[in-house]
Amino acid sequence: MAAMNIEQLSADMPLKPLYVVHGEEDLLRIEALDNLRAAARQQGYLNREVHTAENNFDWNEWLQSAGSMGLFADLKLLELHIPNGKPGKNGGEALQHFAQQLPEDTVTVIMLPKLEKAQTQAKWFDALAANGIMLEAKAVGAAALPAWIRGRLKKWGLEIEDDALAVFAERVEGNLLAAKQEIDKLALLHPKGYWLNMADAESAVANVARFDVFQLAGAWMKGDAQRVVRLLDTLEAEGEEPVLLLWAVAEDIRTLIRLTAALKQGQNIQSLRNSLRLWGEKQTLAPMAANRIPIGRLLQALQTCAKIDRMIKGAEEGDAWTEFKQLVMGLAI
Repeated sequence: MAAMNIEQLSADMPLKPLYVVHGEEDLLRIEALDNLRAAARQQGYLNREVHTAENNFDWNEWLQSAGSMGLFADLKLLELHIPNGKPGKNGGEALQHFAQQLPEDTVTVIMLPKLEKAQTQAKWFDALAANGIMLEAKAVGAAALPAWIRGRLKKWGLEIEDDALAVFAERVEGNLLAAKQEIDKLALLHPKGYWLNMADAESAVANVARFDVFQLAGAWMKGDAQRVVRLLDTLEAEGEEPVLLLWAVAEDIRTLIRLTAALKQGQNIQSLRNSLRLWGEKQTLAPMAANRIPIGRLLQALQTCAKIDRMIKGAEEGDAWTEFKQLVMGLAI
């Protein structure tokens, strides 16, 4: 059928026979399921059946159950949760068969996590996409977060000044669930039509920013030194060990070295995307970083990574966190 903006789901929308919810943002997936359940209740789909495809899941039994009607032929909401996003051979075949013969008087919701590229190119996924509504819960990154917050506030009838919005986004970055909770709290504190100002944001919005270690890549590749400092300070304050951080940065440095060599040989980004795993924003940021950072600095940075690794393992003296901060700051400048 078609893809649909997950933010446009509502409890009063007409329902289609099949919805597939997937993506990395947990809050958006949870909200999507809640909205679909509410819509189903309002439209008479009161017979709810939930299945979770884990180890030893019987796909043939699920197909039979999915196609069966209740004693009084009630309208049915059928939920299928696949926590790891990998149905396997039997599951893939069952999903293809199901998608091509959707049961009558049934609304089906298939819940999936973030999928790898290979999974989205699988035949079972294509079959679901061809016959259902696809709802992707994309991550709301730093660049998109202010607009997301403003949009959510507008749903409550609230407006916000630009400087207050910047403070709000900074304090909840990386924690969308906390952002939603703060928005709901502000809606309780203020009437519709109210303009939130800096004082409102500072007093009401808790500092609940939670940074993922892989956000570092986007910051230093972009050359955003101020953001790099904030990310590192937050991660260190939260007790994050530098082991995973170092691994992620070292992998990205190796990618830039290979990218630089390939570009010099006349290859283009599109041909390198899969082999170098340049997906998402890295497809844009990696070439920018490769152009900005000389190959000599990248090679030296890789040597520094090895030195920090020895510090972490106790094979060399020094403060791993201090050295790591200097390394990443050097890459961002």
